[in-house]
Amino acid sequence: MVDAARARKLADRIQQIVAEMLERRIKDPRLGFVTVTDTRITNDLRDATVYYTVYGSDGERAETAAALESAKGVIRSEVGRKTGVRHTPSITFVMDSLMENAAHIDDLLAQARAKDAEVARAAQGASPAGDANPYREPDSAEDEDDDLDDLDEDDEDEPGFDGHGAAGDGEDGRPGRPSS
Repeated sequence: MVDAARARKLADRIQQIVAEMLERRIKDPRLGFVTVTDTRITNDLRDATVYYTVYGSDGERAETAAALESAKGVIRSEVGRKTGVRHTPSITFVMDSLMENAAHIDDLLAQARAKDAEVARAAQGASPAGDANPYREPDSAEDEDDDLDDLDEDDEDEPGFDGHGAAGDGEDGRPGRPSS
């Protein structure tokens, strides 16, 4: 195993070399407008995966993939010469679906914005189905205290009141769970 920092540096260097080769040295007419987006290398430095995007139609993408496969040997030998590693990693080219994913996310966000706007238009003239505020609110803090005092006085008037609150008393009169 190799240090992760060294592997990342080598991957970055391979990305630079491949991008430079595609721009200057590979003169295949099938090669479209290629952008190298990322390079990843295994921990043992034996295999490198180069991710790329191509601007154009599906046919142009297929032609570019074929051109990259045919130029793989030349690119690998240049990578070996410029990096100076003992074993030159094998190179695999993978079409990066970054652009398609970004377009799909943009479409989903546009749909969400349209639905939000539709809900906002529907809610613009709407009114609540019941009261504007369905929750009871005391008129003032004094009213709330009076309500609590009234509850305590009502309990004292009941026959069999022993001074304990009703909450938590069991059926047998002891605090706790009801007896079964």
